[in-house]
Amino acid sequence: MSEKVLIIDFGSQYTQLIARRVRELNIYCEIHPFNKIDLDINSYKAIILSGSPFSVRSKDALHIDLTNFKGKIPILGVCYGAQYLAHFNGGKVVSSNKREYGRAKLNFIDCNSELFHGIDAETQVWMSHSDTVEHLPNGAKLIASTSDVENAAFEIERELVFGIQFHPEVYHTTKGKDLLRNFLIKISKIKANWTAESFSAKTISYIKETVKNEKIILGLSGGVDSSVAAVLLHKAVGSNLHCIFVNNGLLRKNEYDEVLKQYEGMGLNVIGVDSSDYFLNCLSGISDPELKRKVIGKAFIKVFDEQALKVKGVKWLAQGTIYPDVIESISVKGPSATIKSHHNVGGLPKKMNLSVIEPLKMLFKDEVRKVGYALGINKDILSRHPFPGPGLAIRILGKVSKEKVEILQNVDKIFIDCLKKNNLYNKIWQAGAILLPVKSVGVMGDERTYENCVALRAVESTDGMTADWVNLPYEFLQDVSNQIINNIKGVNRVVYDVSSKPPATIEWE
Repeated sequence: MSEKVLIIDFGSQYTQLIARRVRELNIYCEIHPFNKIDLDINSYKAIILSGSPFSVRSKDALHIDLTNFKGKIPILGVCYGAQYLAHFNGGKVVSSNKREYGRAKLNFIDCNSELFHGIDAETQVWMSHSDTVEHLPNGAKLIASTSDVENAAFEIERELVFGIQFHPEVYHTTKGKDLLRNFLIKISKIKANWTAESFSAKTISYIKETVKNEKIILGLSGGVDSSVAAVLLHKAVGSNLHCIFVNNGLLRKNEYDEVLKQYEGMGLNVIGVDSSDYFLNCLSGISDPELKRKVIGKAFIKVFDEQALKVKGVKWLAQGTIYPDVIESISVKGPSATIKSHHNVGGLPKKMNLSVIEPLKMLFKDEVRKVGYALGINKDILSRHPFPGPGLAIRILGKVSKEKVEILQNVDKIFIDCLKKNNLYNKIWQAGAILLPVKSVGVMGDERTYENCVALRAVESTDGMTADWVNLPYEFLQDVSNQIINNIKGVNRVVYDVSSKPPATIEWE
């Protein structure tokens, strides 16, 4: 893939957003930690250096050798990336007395700069830094300023190096996408031809060449990722693909039967396995969320392995891993700094002795959906909200039991059905209910109750890396709350989660 952009991650919370904006321009890019990159210049057409929580003036500053790239392919440094380019190339970075956080306006733009082509002075940008470039690096010229930051952007013409001390990837930088387009298309001469259709064609071809006539086994979940992966694989290998759908007892109400019915007529070899009791027994007495994930993952591998062994001659294991799974399972500081473990990127039992193929591992969730539409997959499958691999176990805070699962399934069904009835479901990225490990006093009729509290959660997002809570109408929330309390025995209080990611995560565990 010759038209590839490398995004070097120095630990910024916005790094994934840079990738999203680049992909929106129909240009392929990859994120790699600063200490884990391919130094082969022929691999990339352009490089973007991300921001960072670190300071270039610190003894712990994150370093990267750019010798192979400078002057040969275009480089854009964002925030820390810009300060790095300045500090280690003869410039001077200081701790600013006028720190800029939030909105700012450019009051000077070099109209001859290709980076700012079509971008006017007074354009709003988003700042997030305390250090600032006081003196430009050797050979650099100033191309943009704000009222508080003189060297807001600079350019080293002879090296095709650019530095900006604001974030073009965030929504609040109003012309940020235009700036990235200028850098990637006008300056780097990259063709914007990376589409769902081109991805599908190349991936199917890759699977055919890699797998040949060997058998593949895939664990289906009923969700978007595994469904799209299954259709891609099926188009490549046909009946050599064998799918297993495991009911872990932690799915939404009636989901097991509904999902199996959805796959009818799609031409997939699907085996349904109901292991509800086994999973719930394995989870008995466990309350720690990370331990829950590991126990469920181990139980899934056992059940999946038993079924896989019944399919003779299997050589490959396919997984529906997507890019956020990969990103959240690595970091610039190593695995100890990860947010949570992911079932998709864990290990395999050695006795399976299968090679792994992950056709979607470089796609964000919305890109997976676009590929699904390009493949002609039913929109009912593609419009399904994301659902956690460990299922309702991590939406039941504390210990899991069959009774708690039934309560949460019933609550969740009312919530989701009401969203659909009110035409809200398809406007929301993800919604669900959480059973809290607290009880509260209530009054029903003339009786005092002491029952469970549930939290409802609904968020807007593009890829799950960041998310905002949805401002659902009060009348809707009132109706849902009444239906839950009136119909679900054991629940007497409903609350609504108004936290965004970050600082909160979408799931509570």
